[in-house]
Amino acid sequence: MSTLQDRIGRYGIWSIGLRSEDPSRRGELGEAAAELEDLGYGAVWLGGNSAPRHALPLLDATGTLMVGTGIQSIWDYGPEETAASFAEVDAAHPGRFVLGLGVSHAKLTDQYRRPYTALVAYLDALDSAGVPAGRRVLAALGPRTLKLAAERAAGAVPYLVTLEHTARAREILGAGPLLAPELKVVLETDPDRARTLARETLAMYLTLPNYTQNFLRLGFTEDDLADGGSDRLVDALFAWGREDRVRERIDAFHAAGADHVALQVVAEGTRDSLPREEWRRLAALLR
Repeated sequence: MSTLQDRIGRYGIWSIGLRSEDPSRRGELGEAAAELEDLGYGAVWLGGNSAPRHALPLLDATGTLMVGTGIQSIWDYGPEETAASFAEVDAAHPGRFVLGLGVSHAKLTDQYRRPYTALVAYLDALDSAGVPAGRRVLAALGPRTLKLAAERAAGAVPYLVTLEHTARAREILGAGPLLAPELKVVLETDPDRARTLARETLAMYLTLPNYTQNFLRLGFTEDDLADGGSDRLVDALFAWGREDRVRERIDAFHAAGADHVALQVVAEGTRDSLPREEWRRLAALLR
């Protein structure tokens, strides 16, 4: 039987635009997913607080594409509800859905209490409900949660991380578990324009302590976090520039220990747009 690493391949797309509650967008989402499959991407990660049901339009329209939640908050969906939804999606598309779980952020929920303990209890409940550990991944940043991802899940999908974090995560996870970091890509060669687009995206994350504390653990300073983020921070978190430079950055994440890199395009437009032309350009440079 193939492993999760084999099934999701080396490259995927992370997109909040591919997750929608609007039934009128079902055809649009399915068409985009089918093209991503044709372009050779192995997986799609549904950005935002997605749930298993959000994967169905994409799974219905494709034959081999893996679809994962990136990331479902444990505070917003109970484990029993999640297990039932997982079973429904898996029955319709056996083996093609991956449950990505995380503890979100204190600013985004009033339920945020002892997040690590709550995550362990959630995994216990999923075990009892029959959700296999090999089909779930954790949005792990810190050492304890990365260890938990190795012990209680198929691996980790760290979000907004650097090459150094990827190397550290691989050391903590060990050789077997999946490591699939998310990497933001700006297909823009002008440094000022590229960094401006990057900072527009980064601004929200710089208000969330889970991320800023992780940056400080990695050796960045409070000065790096000020005024929209220093060039040093932006350049560590985003791949931008000529296409050969972007390819080199993606390759560097694999060299640092990633099995799969989930690529999130940053471009003009709203967060829920579908940058299909940029997805095509990325696919071409990855061949």
